[in-house]
Amino acid sequence: MKIGELSDRSGLAPSRIRFYEKIGLLKAVDRRSNGYRVYPREALVILELIATAQSAGFSLDEIRVLLPGDSEHWDHDALLSTLRRKVDDIGSLEARLAHSKAQLVTVIEEIEARPDDIDCATNARRVLSRLLVRE
Repeated sequence: MKIGELSDRSGLAPSRIRFYEKIGLLKAVDRRSNGYRVYPREALVILELIATAQSAGFSLDEIRVLLPGDSEHWDHDALLSTLRRKVDDIGSLEARLAHSKAQLVTVIEEIEARPDDIDCATNARRVLSRLLVRE
């Protein structure tokens, strides 16, 4: 299929498809004598894998490890290693986000507990100055 059809079917811009080809994520592209690219049906599957992996937080370099050199041969150990590493990364990110959320909830609670005898700006400075001392 030509790039226009692949673009329509994948929902990706032709420039993005050419970019993936240029960096080696999309392989097995034939060129006709007129210069047109002709993509095999498996190119659509590869593009869907790339889009799915990116939405899951994988970098293009990580995706490169995930994708097989050809669609018939997957490096089982590399695939599992990369997936496990991403799960670990997500766990670390979740822990950092939970910590940040807890800190923000504490700040909100302290700001909401503003004593009646001080204005909001003074209270905000008071709360923020205590935060700086904790760090």
